[in-house]
Amino acid sequence: MTEQHDADLPSAESEQSSEPTDSVTTKLANVSWTNRISGVWNKATANLIQRLPVEQVAQTVIQWFSVSETEVAEILETVRAELPTTEALLIGKPQAGKSSIVRGLTGVTAEIVGQGFRPHTQHTQRYAYPSNELPLLIFTDTVGLGDVNQDTSAIIQELVGDLQKESDRARILILTVKINDFATDTLRQIAQQLRQKYPEIPCLLAITCLHEVYPPDIADHPAYPPDYEEVNRASAAIVEAFAQLCDRSVIIDFALEEDGYTPVFYGLEALSDNLADLLPEAEAQAIYQLLEREEVGKQIGNLYRDAGRRYILPFAIMSATLAAVPLPFATMPVLTALQVSMVGLLGKLYGQTLTPSQAGGVVSAIAGGFLAQAVARELIKFLPGFGSVIAASWAAAYTWALGEGACVYFGDLMGGKKPDPQKIQSVMQEAFKTAKERFKGIKR
Repeated sequence: MTEQHDADLPSAESEQSSEPTDSVTTKLANVSWTNRISGVWNKATANLIQRLPVEQVAQTVIQWFSVSETEVAEILETVRAELPTTEALLIGKPQAGKSSIVRGLTGVTAEIVGQGFRPHTQHTQRYAYPSNELPLLIFTDTVGLGDVNQDTSAIIQELVGDLQKESDRARILILTVKINDFATDTLRQIAQQLRQKYPEIPCLLAITCLHEVYPPDIADHPAYPPDYEEVNRASAAIVEAFAQLCDRSVIIDFALEEDGYTPVFYGLEALSDNLADLLPEAEAQAIYQLLEREEVGKQIGNLYRDAGRRYILPFAIMSATLAAVPLPFATMPVLTALQVSMVGLLGKLYGQTLTPSQAGGVVSAIAGGFLAQAVARELIKFLPGFGSVIAASWAAAYTWALGEGACVYFGDLMGGKKPDPQKIQSVMQEAFKTAKERFKGIKR
């Protein structure tokens, strides 16, 4: 794997020799300002050293900035315990819209969702978003429902066994039923047994594929909710059939872009509102933040960049959530671990399988110069309490910029080109500027 070092960048002297005198004067002023920043930093460091033995400080700093796989794994385990993660158990027949719900809530493409689900047990598959290491949403999809050759009791036993495992995460059952499917005995049987055993887990009934019962002359979605007799009659019958098993119900139609229906995720706001009403506050807020995403796929037209940005967003949100820690520097190793995990995941999307140590090397390669400038410009106001007062918006913006830079880096590698440090720095600068505005109101 190719990594960029300082040797790839032009020296400060060669740049200055080719610039006008005014530019040199400006640079000298910047150097003076940077020296004042360094002075404040050194003073803060000296104060810290006075309170701790020098040797202990040195060892502690080494530990803070170490990215060994063992330490990163420990940090990630701590972070996982703090994340507002939701486990959604999707129960429904094939083609009932379960994967479409995953696409609607996460924004990733159908291809990525298809690649992301992996066998969990004989009758279930699991997909963690944005990654298995640091998930905000975990979807468990049942397989085999509706197949007369499948043993329903075995499916129930596997689901019960999964729910028996202790977890601090919020859980929710989502039953998916196509609006024109009334052969739901197996689904009701499963839902009934799960609800009897776990009445505290909320259950949402999602009635899907509404367009399949639209009147023949209707070619697109009407204003939500649709007021067609066919839709009202069919959905009311399904709601009645599951009346004693579900806490809420919602009608949705999540199609593919090529199906020609607008919007693609019809009823997404209603779905998210119902989920929010059934989930704890932190998990509900995380879902709302994920849904406030830009439709970058239409602007970029690149599957990898599109998928990459959609994976960057939850990491930016997590960085903001974890940015405030009441101990100097304590935030840094956690943020580093988040960013290393994000870069490793982005590398995988671009066909580059990285260990945590290799991902840490990529972070250093693409972010070194940018971070130095950002610290001088943005963080001086926070010294000496650096770790306890990093703004949530800054942490989110920097993580977003790092993710954008990683996409450029891996995109060049995938295209057989040597990554361009100047292009990466330029992309990160612009992404950081834009992301600061985007995340400036985010809460810690």
